[in-house]
Amino acid sequence: IYFDACLFQMWLIHTFQCIESGILLAMALYRYVAICDPLRHATIFTHKLLTQIGVGVMLRAALLVAPCLILIKCQLKHYWTTVVSHSYCERMAIVKLAAEDVQINKIYGLFVAFTILGFDIIFITFSYIRIFLTVFNLPQKEAKLKAFNTCIAHICVFLEFYLLAFFFFTHRFGFHIPPYIHILLSNLYLLVPPLLNPIVYGVKTRQIRDRVSKIFYS
Repeated sequence: IYFDACLFQMWLIHTFQCIESGILLAMALYRYVAICDPLRHATIFTHKLLTQIGVGVMLRAALLVAPCLILIKCQLKHYWTTVVSHSYCERMAIVKLAAEDVQINKIYGLFVAFTILGFDIIFITFSYIRIFLTVFNLPQKEAKLKAFNTCIAHICVFLEFYLLAFFFFTHRFGFHIPPYIHILLSNLYLLVPPLLNPIVYGVKTRQIRDRVSKIFYS
């Protein structure tokens, strides 16, 4: 693969991962308003606001990841090898090839990770704490079960995405972990969420469950 194409692939992968984190945050806020302030839900989450949230999530990801590409392209000129020991163009795998000081690249990478993932995790957690407090105060058992039922799929996706992201940080801190473990965790972080997300939401959707059951039991 050409070096510029590798950098572009790296930018796309990390941008889409950041977009996914932003979408999970937006979904948590949507559920927070739907459960904690249902009477104002329709007036708060208008089509205009949803469009602004979508654009904001994409711009945040693209603009924060872009300097990673620029730092590698402009700052790092000499490399020990041109062979990336990875199954795709992952940022740290490229940075580790450099024969120069990569401290700025590492610091900015951590800044982006904590700015996006850290910010999103804090607000998603806060949203669900408020949601659970509201649900536990509901008088009817059926209302509690219905509220929990609307959140289960999102909680599963949230845990799956951020737990894998946590293990992905072995690239930064797991110095004594074998390289193949790094690569395996990176591949899982890249592939497992888009594989499981349709299954998680499909199981929760009655129409999809009915169609799948007809295919297997016809």
